[in-house]
Amino acid sequence: MNFLLLFSRQGKIRLHRWYNAYSEKDRRKILKDVPFVVCNRKPRMSNVVEWRDGLKLIYKRYASLIFCIATEKEENELLILEIIHRYVELLDAYFGNVCELDIIFNFDKAYYILDEFILGGFIQESSRKLCLDAMCEADLLAGEVDVKRILEEVGLY
Repeated sequence: MNFLLLFSRQGKIRLHRWYNAYSEKDRRKILKDVPFVVCNRKPRMSNVVEWRDGLKLIYKRYASLIFCIATEKEENELLILEIIHRYVELLDAYFGNVCELDIIFNFDKAYYILDEFILGGFIQESSRKLCLDAMCEADLLAGEVDVKRILEEVGLY
């Protein structure tokens, strides 16, 4: 995994994480080009795009957000789509049906969930429960509400 981008249907970047070294110029170009390429594709087209420098863009649209991961050509597309889906499940479990506004106003928590799930471009923890436990512990340390109790009450945990 080279990088992960999360952007709106209009191409506005909401989250990005780099797992390989890119110059600032290359990063700006990627942040401009990838949303343009993905957003201009028709809905019935494949979720995999052969991109430049031997990379593939694998993306999935959930409501108004598009999750996109760039990988090497040899990577398994279905596994990457499953990684995207698991990250969305984690966001949904934490925020309760995540939307673009949740990401905008709680980007630090979205990054924290991503870092609990993926580290250095590899899956660190595949267990949804363990990732959510780590988030609940972080919230408790920060003095925020007991998210775990709330999730249990709603039936999401």
